[in-house]
Amino acid sequence: MNTLRQAVHEYLSMRRSLGFKLQKAGKALLDFVEFMEQHHAPYITQVLALAWARQPANVQPAHWAQRLSFVRGFARYRSSSDPRTQIPSPGLLPFQPKRARPYLYSDEQIKCLLRAALDMPHRYERGALLPWVYSCLFGLLSVSGLRLGEARNLELQDVDLETAVLTVRSAKFGKTRLVPLHTTTCKVLADYIARRQRHWAGRPVSSYLFVSSWGNRLDSAQIHRAFYVLSRQIGLRGASDSHGPRLHDLRHRFATNTLVNWYRSDQDPERLLPVLSAYLGHVHVADTQLS
Repeated sequence: MNTLRQAVHEYLSMRRSLGFKLQKAGKALLDFVEFMEQHHAPYITQVLALAWARQPANVQPAHWAQRLSFVRGFARYRSSSDPRTQIPSPGLLPFQPKRARPYLYSDEQIKCLLRAALDMPHRYERGALLPWVYSCLFGLLSVSGLRLGEARNLELQDVDLETAVLTVRSAKFGKTRLVPLHTTTCKVLADYIARRQRHWAGRPVSSYLFVSSWGNRLDSAQIHRAFYVLSRQIGLRGASDSHGPRLHDLRHRFATNTLVNWYRSDQDPERLLPVLSAYLGHVHVADTQLS
């Protein structure tokens, strides 16, 4: 019988081959295995799983519940080869996550956001392109329904302005899809790419579409910081607000506007919902209904 450490690697490899990235779960389960080895425990018990999950004392209950859920999934897998395995009860560390309420941006708010992005200050010449980077990025998110990670991962080769199609590679669950673009969106992208080429002419830069002042792919945290600053600047958030409209809400806006336009044009949204689901990159239509 293989060890828990071997079993974890097999479990993660199997899940990742199915399209799950498991970045956080992977690190957590390796830490759990180390914890089990320190306790000389050859198989998973509910007591030890609970003790490991509650190790960080100064975190929210949601963090404990998530850690235990990682072990629960692995324990179900492990129980098929080691009947001594105890699967942590679903009733342990119960936590019901609060689903964020979607915010539907108005057209005027989107325009204000993009104008504010273009007016972003920059200290050095190498940051002169950033206002156009953020304006184009936020604009694309609002009209394409892309996830932020999908937009960050776009490379120049993924933008076909002749056929007006984006290729979204290795998206959620490892899927790749084609996203058609409106002609006005293509014009904005063409203008941004031309500015990008002029700005980086003769200097090394990555192939990612949206790049930082150093020429590498934009960092997710960097994007969110810029968005929060702009949101407060145009009044979407108060100066001290820790919650408010999110970048992900641009995806909700796209989905909602699509449905509204179908209703207004006397089309059948229920029949067309699978089309929107495929466009958004959802695995199940039910995920689109919950968006």
